Amino acid sequence: MSQEKLQGWTQDVSPFHPGEREIQTHLGIRDKTENIGRRFIRTFMPEQHRAFYAKLPFVMLGSLDDRGRPWASIVTGKPGFIASSDDVTLDITTRPLPGDPLNDTLRENADIGLLGIELETRRRNRVNGSIKAISKDGFTVAVTQSFGNCPQYIQKRQLYRLPERLNATSQDAQHSTQLTQPMRDLIANADTLFIATSYVDRDTSANQGVDVSHRGGKPGFVRVEDDRTFTFPNFSGNNFYNTLGNLLLNDRAGILFIDFDTGHLLSLTGRAEIVWDGEDVEAFQGAEQLVRVTIEKIVYRSEALPFRWAFQEYSPSLEFTGRWS
Repeated sequence: MSQEKLQGWTQDVSPFHPGEREIQTHLGIRDKTENIGRRFIRTFMPEQHRAFYAKLPFVMLGSLDDRGRPWASIVTGKPGFIASSDDVTLDITTRPLPGDPLNDTLRENADIGLLGIELETRRRNRVNGSIKAISKDGFTVAVTQSFGNCPQYIQKRQLYRLPERLNATSQDAQHSTQLTQPMRDLIANADTLFIATSYVDRDTSANQGVDVSHRGGKPGFVRVEDDRTFTFPNFSGNNFYNTLGNLLLNDRAGILFIDFDTGHLLSLTGRAEIVWDGEDVEAFQGAEQLVRVTIEKIVYRSEALPFRWAFQEYSPSLEFTGRWS
């Protein structure tokens, strides 16, 4: 790989779209973040990222349904089910889990976001791109952006497989528009969530598309307010503001909660409001902003995953964050 490529972003257009740039400017970090972004955001995958994806047993995906609503998903396979024939292509040889909205959102040329995350090492890398091709065995992603994320707020967990569930199908997905008590309990006890957001306009620039990102906190960092609304804090991160930048221009969001002990999956999509200040922001230790989600649709699948995780330790970053009382 050439040294020129390793220098990072080489396009004239910024690696950040207008929403991301607006927040960076508002917070007084615009120039600094632009310089960092041009060093670490690339239009290709470095070799170490390609090797990382190849050893993963799962990857997180963000996609849009036919109404433009984001969904966050997880797809699984034996290590090696993600491969890269070159540094701008990811071949994913698996199909979505039964009942996952991804079964309906996978379309050629559709925007897609990927997050490779290894909980036991707290390592994570991001890819944004589009669906290049779909086959009976999986799909191919054309990469437009690739970058690494820091390990902050990731709880360390060790994955273990359930061989008896490798070919099992989950029970029928439960669809609703309101949270049941088990769903509320899952959210209220969560220390991790995954959020999909998007921004696309008529300009098909390389700095637009669908993102999927990780959020972590102490158990109780998500507050369930009623059967259609919940709120969680946004902590200091890499200062790119990919998620909030998308929400500033497009308030749709998809959230995935995983029960790491049971393999239950709670997927939902709705509208998200950024809360910039006020008593709730000030009262939540470590919060820079809050995100309040109003649910439009829910898909719940019990014991959907072919593996579970054994908890090891919380992120050291959580020492400086709070929880809802």
